[in-house]
Amino acid sequence: MKHINHLTTVRSSRYDCNDPAQEGNKNTEFFDFIIDGQSLYHRLKKYDMVPALGWGSQVHQKQMQDYFVLNKMHPNLYYRYPILVCPWCGDEECGFISVFIERHEDYVIWKDFKLEPNNITINIGPFFFEWANYKASILNAYRTE
Repeated sequence: MKHINHLTTVRSSRYDCNDPAQEGNKNTEFFDFIIDGQSLYHRLKKYDMVPALGWGSQVHQKQMQDYFVLNKMHPNLYYRYPILVCPWCGDEECGFISVFIERHEDYVIWKDFKLEPNNITINIGPFFFEWANYKASILNAYRTE
C-alpha cells in the first residue's frame, strides 16, 4: 500500500499583508489544498496560478467541487481537472495546471500534474487520499460571502 496523504483545505490569499507584489495586482482569495501540512499553492507558486476552489460565482464553486468529488466529468479534459487556474479570472483559456483524479474504492489518487495548454509534466505527486477525508475537505472549501 502506498503512503496515504492527508488533505485539508484552508482559506488563503494570493498575497500576505506585507507582500509588495500585491500593489496593483488582484489579491485573489481561495481555498488552498494542504497536503500533509504543505500548501500546494506554495509548492506551485512559480506558475503564478491559484487553487480553483473557493472563489468565483457560487455556480462555479459548485462545479469545481463536483469535479473534485467526481460527480461530474470535465467536458474537455475528461478525468483531468483544473486544480490551479489564472488568479485574475480563473478561465482555462489563460492556462492552468491540471491533475488526473481517479477513485479506487475508499481512496482517491491525484497524479500526472500538467501545465496546460502545453501538456508539460510537473514533477509532483502522486498523492493518495482516504475518500472520507478527501470528500469532507473538498466540500468544506466553499466561500459563503
